[in-house]
Amino acid sequence: MLQRSSYIHDLQGFIDKPLIKVITGIRRCGKSTLLRLFQEAVLERTKAPDTNHTIYINFEEAEFDSLLNYRKLNAYLSSKMTGKQRYSIFLDEIQLVDKWERSVNALRLKNTDIYITGSNSRLLSSELATLLAGRYVSFHLYTLSFAEFVDFRSQSGLGSGDTDKELDAYIEGGGFPLLSVTSFTRREKRQIVTDIHASAVLRDVVQRNGIRNTQLLEKIITFLYDNVGNPVSVKRIADYLKNQKRGADFETVHNYISYLENAFIVYKAPRYDLKGKRLLETTEKYYLADHSLQYTVRDMRQEHIGGILENIVFMELIRRGYHVYVGKQDQKEVDFVAEKANGTGMLYIQVCLSFSNPETREREFAPLLAIKDHWPKMVVTLDKYWQTEEQGVLGVHLRDFLLRKDWG
Repeated sequence: MLQRSSYIHDLQGFIDKPLIKVITGIRRCGKSTLLRLFQEAVLERTKAPDTNHTIYINFEEAEFDSLLNYRKLNAYLSSKMTGKQRYSIFLDEIQLVDKWERSVNALRLKNTDIYITGSNSRLLSSELATLLAGRYVSFHLYTLSFAEFVDFRSQSGLGSGDTDKELDAYIEGGGFPLLSVTSFTRREKRQIVTDIHASAVLRDVVQRNGIRNTQLLEKIITFLYDNVGNPVSVKRIADYLKNQKRGADFETVHNYISYLENAFIVYKAPRYDLKGKRLLETTEKYYLADHSLQYTVRDMRQEHIGGILENIVFMELIRRGYHVYVGKQDQKEVDFVAEKANGTGMLYIQVCLSFSNPETREREFAPLLAIKDHWPKMVVTLDKYWQTEEQGVLGVHLRDFLLRKDWG
């Protein structure tokens, strides 16, 4: 198992504390592996003499099919917890257990240290919060960052040692961990991502929400994926469906998008008025949990690369804890207005494939030059002539942006 050090570091202060540790994220982003790494960290930190007081259950494994009811799970765990010593309990994909929160709440009242994973944000809302408000701490796991991707490939003997080639591989293959530790053809990569996507949609969207009109859901998914980086509104989607003879009301479209967000498949970037300092209740932009998901509905082509680059930058900002918005200032748009989670700083970013053309350069730099504050401003690009600065606005290559530890 390859380390994801930042997540392990974040965990250290919560080991053996009376809080339930919750790992969330899209399917196959590495939650099960991280849970195992947490288990190793717990054993090392607590210096347990053996693993007899550690219980691990992956509810996706067939051997635990009989435990998908909270009463049966309670009985099973009670049969295992026979000693007086503290038990560390690791429950993987807990949302598969009917009324699982009752089991976790009951376990919390015993001498336990509990760690759970789930693939749906409702894990942290209606279900978990009802019984466990204030009694848990969450860790949201994402697919691999570019830095992790390079590290994983290096440790797996796949790395080229050339960061430009590694960036090409990252753009082409995406950040699902499996694709960075085993060699696959481009076709095989596409099939693996397609299967991951199908599983996430079926289990965490269709089955979980009882969706019957799966064709309508597929149309909405196709529209969102086809418009990564473009302004989107529920009305626009509804109009598109009407033209496709797949009419759907406003509420249904809104709900289906919410289900995709809850399953961590898509993320929303609200629009923000830079002059009025307020959120705008208009069109948003949607980005994918991993840019490779876009390849499930369309191949990587030159005309689509702009949206892919935006998706990569957006997810890197999210990984690092920024709140990310689409900026609007008069008639100009800033791709990303990123605010540090602790409110101590801002970052303004434009994303473009190349700014060597004078018209493109003007279009990309002008919105940032119009912002008159002291926070960092940069244009992230794949342009080979990226080393430029204009009145404090920096041109930054995507490779360097993704590998920087701090953006200032």
